[in-house]
Amino acid sequence: MTTSDPASWVVQHGNVLYRYALLRTQDAALAEDLVQETFLAALGARARFSGQSSEQTWLIGILKHKLIDHFRHQANARPEQEYVDDEAWLDRQFDATGHWAQPPAAWANPEGAIESQDFWRVFRGCIRNLPPHLADLFILREINDLTSQDVCKVLEISTTNNMWVMLSRARVRLRECLDRHWFNKAEVRDL
Repeated sequence: MTTSDPASWVVQHGNVLYRYALLRTQDAALAEDLVQETFLAALGARARFSGQSSEQTWLIGILKHKLIDHFRHQANARPEQEYVDDEAWLDRQFDATGHWAQPPAAWANPEGAIESQDFWRVFRGCIRNLPPHLADLFILREINDLTSQDVCKVLEISTTNNMWVMLSRARVRLRECLDRHWFNKAEVRDL
């Protein structure tokens, strides 16, 4: 099966691919570059498109591979240094029994927030404020839905246990940021 005319891909699929890449990279210029690379790769591979999925699904599949390549390259390019989490900060998040020191804020209308551009702006800002290795981990595991083994391979994390500890720290930091900048509307501002 052949694809539609490649000249129409940008109009037909560009916005979806861009939003997909932007959510996962938090970088507009990088998202644009990855979408462009996706179109170029698709142009070269269009004769092999079997039609077992929609053209848009096929293009998103190519984009997923471009994203994984980007995260793998980014992990390899980082200097070898062990990130030491602020244990005192982490200790303040929980009481002696391991429960939240301050329970998470109530989310009155989660469906409405998901539709809110303000929520996504705050969420992207919170991810940008994570240490880079935690942001990459959160994006690959929770947004891109990669398996634990694949995440460890891409980010060169030694064990899945280490990955889960790091992911937990990313979630705690995101929770704190969202509490401060979303649930407490008085502080909603650019991050």
